[in-house]
Amino acid sequence: MRVLIVGAGIAGPTLAYWLHRSGHEVTIVEHAPELRRGGYLVDFWGAGFDVAEKMGLVPELRRRGYVMTEARAVNRAGRTVASFRPEAIMESRQRYLSLARSDLAAVIYESIGGAVELVLGDTVGALEDDGDRVRVVFDSGRTGDFDLVIGADGLHSRVRRLAFGPDGGFEKYLGMVVAAFAVERYPERNDLVAVMYAGVGFQAVRLSLRDDATLFLVSLRHEGDIPAGRGAQEKLLREKLEGQGWEVPAMLEAMARAKDFYFDSVSQIRMPSWTRGRVALVGDAAACPSFLAGQGSALAMVEAYTLAAEIARGGDHRVAFARYEERLMPLLASKQAAAEGLGLAFAPKNRVQLLARTTVMKAMGLPHVADIVMGRSFHDAVELPPFPETGPVR
Repeated sequence: MRVLIVGAGIAGPTLAYWLHRSGHEVTIVEHAPELRRGGYLVDFWGAGFDVAEKMGLVPELRRRGYVMTEARAVNRAGRTVASFRPEAIMESRQRYLSLARSDLAAVIYESIGGAVELVLGDTVGALEDDGDRVRVVFDSGRTGDFDLVIGADGLHSRVRRLAFGPDGGFEKYLGMVVAAFAVERYPERNDLVAVMYAGVGFQAVRLSLRDDATLFLVSLRHEGDIPAGRGAQEKLLREKLEGQGWEVPAMLEAMARAKDFYFDSVSQIRMPSWTRGRVALVGDAAACPSFLAGQGSALAMVEAYTLAAEIARGGDHRVAFARYEERLMPLLASKQAAAEGLGLAFAPKNRVQLLARTTVMKAMGLPHVADIVMGRSFHDAVELPPFPETGPVR
């Protein structure tokens, strides 16, 4: 089949890899003029790690990634108030790492080895599904016919809006925004340690990276319109964080010289179905669990692999789509429910929640406490389907 994948982030290239392996003709179209850079560090483990192993990516991911040794909470004076090791939450120290989301996307795309068509600086403008094929009109004005169109274009998916309707019917805003930016030559460093400072309504995290780079990650309570444009977004951060302690003033000063700046709402996508006709959604476009879940990238790979495996089994695409949803919709619903309850960890609403956050973090290193706190939500209750060894589809 001829398949169009919209989006060259995590889910799109993963899906392209597996569809190409089963003999399909794949085109990826990406709105950005180049593969994206920057963004925040993602924690990578669980079933997503299994998919990466099947693709032979783990050695390169380990080379580019980090294995954090400590999560450390500090007070406004910089003194440690709580600390625990990440393996208290993860399933295995040997099967998790942290890396830039853009690095994960790049490694996945590189694994395809140029075997699929990549179109940059364009995206879908209109879709017409007549039951036998999907006629696509691109923003550039060119057109094409495809057997399937897969939206892997993230939280603000164009494919979802065109095929399923406006975002308002599916997006659930969780009352927070997130910002990430990296700077060079920041004076404070704690290698392989996530240093966290929280106050009422926010959390700021500092991570020391290679090449004398430092990544800041800020989660912030915010009601009202989400500002557009970096200038307005930086202004919001400065206004909300004015007068805060720890290294927040230095962080805000360094923000202006950051080359890469990421800012978005903390939202979930909740849909009764991820497929319609010959159109399907994967990754954040289908079921964004939000930044709070900490597993969006790994889950995107699981979704992409599963969809490709079901398509590779052959037969009617409608059957493959149904099997894909049946396997994964309960899992994603549970991840979303768990993430929604973690808001107090990322931006406590009041001083009571702030105290509760610190108390819980102090206990996280104790046996079984992490499972109780997280409700085992960070453990993947999913079995990946075997991938059929098929020849080219005719």
